[in-house]
Amino acid sequence: MFPEFEVVPAVDMQDGQVVQLVGGERGTETTYGDPVEAARRWVVEGARTLHLVDLDGAFEGDRKNAAAVERVVDAVDVDVQLGGGIRTAADAVALLDLGVDRVILGTAAVETPGIVDEVSADHPGTVMVSLDARGGEVVVSGWTEGTGLDPAEAAARYEELGAGAILFTDVDVEGQLEGVRTDPVRRVVEAVDIPVVASGGVATLDDVRALKEAGAAAVVVGTALYEGRFTLEEALAAGEE
Repeated sequence: MFPEFEVVPAVDMQDGQVVQLVGGERGTETTYGDPVEAARRWVVEGARTLHLVDLDGAFEGDRKNAAAVERVVDAVDVDVQLGGGIRTAADAVALLDLGVDRVILGTAAVETPGIVDEVSADHPGTVMVSLDARGGEVVVSGWTEGTGLDPAEAAARYEELGAGAILFTDVDVEGQLEGVRTDPVRRVVEAVDIPVVASGGVATLDDVRALKEAGAAAVVVGTALYEGRFTLEEALAAGEE
């Protein structure tokens, strides 16, 4: 998983369409069309992994974009990681059987930590635990509820439970195109030996370079790519410097 630093395009889905939110707030979305078209575009431009999120699932616990996810998985031949609304071990295993390479567990991992161990026992390396931080604490339920958990401490705990990777999202800068904060990322990276994928705030190629320097194994990029701040090819080149 992530043998080399990767730039991973986001395909966030709401009501069957690709969207990007500002700060994780519903009602702030900009829509970018069909998920399959977006996925194919990023693969053609060089993506080795795609980051899929069912936003309806994240907010409501109901995976309304399941059909769109299946279409994307069938349409591309690269690694796909998926989060949003995966609440049980059975849900996770079903998605892995469908062809998803990694399942991203956020709310479920916080509320029922044993789910990480349960899925990882039979499917090692397939669980990515999502730690979304706002104001220095992990938040869940579509970033609406605080947990009091410290992201770095939580990351270490999930590594012990068998997580294959950590997805760390800095919600305070997510979707705002105002740049990244490397200190929170570095704290999580230093707390674990498994890959840490950074997300949130990427606006420039320097942000990509900064997250690589902070120790991230990969970076998820959404709004900056969809708004044409730079191309995926340029971002991949920056990640190879």
